[in-house]
Amino acid sequence: MSDCILVKDLRLFAHHGVLEEERRLGQRFAVDVAAFLDLRPAGESDDYRRTVGYDAIVETVTEVLIGRRFRLIEAAAEAVAQAILATFPPIERVVVELRKPSAPIDAVFAHVAVRIERSRDG
Repeated sequence: MSDCILVKDLRLFAHHGVLEEERRLGQRFAVDVAAFLDLRPAGESDDYRRTVGYDAIVETVTEVLIGRRFRLIEAAAEAVAQAILATFPPIERVVVELRKPSAPIDAVFAHVAVRIERSRDG
């Protein structure tokens, strides 16, 4: 399926990280989601009920990343992907990129990130 709903650069403040200080103080995160599903029924009917609302995707991502704490951004991205697949049956595949712009690394960089892809068929 090549149709997808995109959420780009969703910014959240959360308390994830390996270091105690990261978990205590929190920091900014940015998320991209590409949710793959058949958009033809919604496109042909102009009926909101025949798609997955990007507002609902944003709400799900926010609930996972704000409502839980993870040591690794790999675990946080995995939880986001699993929640999206569990919450929205029409979504066949999801790509999640989770960026950490202020990782505690002694270097100059834009961000560190993980990108995962998960689908219903494994």
